[in-house]
Amino acid sequence: MYEEILYEVADPVATITLNRPAQLNAWTDRMAAELKHALAQAEADSRVVVIVLTGAGRGFCAGADLQRLRAITEGRRGADVPAELASADPGDPDVGESFRGTYTYLMSIRKPVVAAINGACAGMAVPIALCCDLRFASEQAVFTTAFSRRGLIAEWGLAWLLPRVVGPAHALDLCFSARKVGAAEAERMGLVNRVVPAGELLSATRAWAEDVAANCSPASMRIMKRQVWQNLTDSLAHAEKESIRLMIESFDRPDFREGVMSFLEKRPPKFQRL
Repeated sequence: MYEEILYEVADPVATITLNRPAQLNAWTDRMAAELKHALAQAEADSRVVVIVLTGAGRGFCAGADLQRLRAITEGRRGADVPAELASADPGDPDVGESFRGTYTYLMSIRKPVVAAINGACAGMAVPIALCCDLRFASEQAVFTTAFSRRGLIAEWGLAWLLPRVVGPAHALDLCFSARKVGAAEAERMGLVNRVVPAGELLSATRAWAEDVAANCSPASMRIMKRQVWQNLTDSLAHAEKESIRLMIESFDRPDFREGVMSFLEKRPPKFQRL
């Protein structure tokens, strides 16, 4: 079914690879539909605790396919995708409209989504990566928003996402100048969580995933993910009250007992998968 991505599950990780390496994985409507369909599969698979999004070849994603951009300049918009792909609807619909958009739906996926950025991450790939929960980068990764150099604006929610990750001053620098930012600078400004040698990116990402899969409650991570994203649009007072309500609810879940007993019994926890 998939033509522009690869999908693989190796417990506890589902790896989704953007797979147009000759075009530096430039984004298409079909790729977007395939990604959404694969995310729905990973979300429903109890073997999967963490979902990793990466790119084939030298790039993570070079942004929108230039042929698609050219078609837009000529008045042609979009392309048909198979109904089976188009019908996929991953994510928690109760998380709120803000996190159910064209690409912000990634923030509603019930499992951690980690972007493993192996190379160029440009244009619309930047907000897509920012909709992932964490970003690990190869030392060869390069970032550019690109939009101002194409006569465009901060697309796909970038003007909301980027300041919340790196702060307004860095966000405006990256948006205004569209300059290229290497992995080391991206890490310093907080654009990525971690930079690793190029050949170790996927193994380092998997090591993180295996650690949380072995030691952390998937149910807790699901709720905490929703808390963090929703609380960005809430007041502190509401966020605190909501956290107290969720805390009291957690006392009645089996994961709470398992977390306490495994610690007291000095053994690894056995949390139920989602």
